[in-house]
Order: sequence, then C-alpha cells, then structure tokens
Amino acid sequence: MPTIIGHHNITKGAKHWLTSPKRKELFGPLGVTNIRTFVDPQNPTRVAVLMDVPDINAFTTAMQSKAAADAMAFDGVVPESLVILGES
Repeated sequence: MPTIIGHHNITKGAKHWLTSPKRKELFGPLGVTNIRTFVDPQNPTRVAVLMDVPDINAFTTAMQSKAAADAMAFDGVVPESLVILGES
C-alpha cells in the first residue's frame, strides 16, 4: 500500500484543522489508513498529512470531487498550495 504525503497552507488555524472530521469522512470510504497530521512549529499555517492509500486512482478521483473541495473549504485548506508526494 503506497504512502503519500500532502502538504498545504491553511487559513482557519491549526486547532481547527487538526480536530476536523473531514479527513476521515472523505478518505475512510476509500480505505485510506494510518492518517497522521503534522503542523510546522515555526509557521502553524503550514500543515501536512501522511497516509496509506490502497488505490491511488480512486484517491486522485476523490481529490477532484466536490466532496473534496467542500472538505478543504471546511478545513481552511488553500487549494492552490496543495502538493501531494507519493512514496517511491
């Protein structure tokens, strides 16, 4: 199962982002596991999420959906700052 890292900026604060249920709501049905969150201690508007993704194609499709856009808006994610890195 590939591991990916997504990093991006947020606008609603680290506490809001960390406690949001939206990651599990969006990624749980895709079988994503081992979701871990990270906050830059020098700049708490920069965050990252690391997770194991069983189906990269399903993940990519989900990330292009309205549900993903809504989840990112709720979490305060700055969409244009999102970078996703895959384990190689």
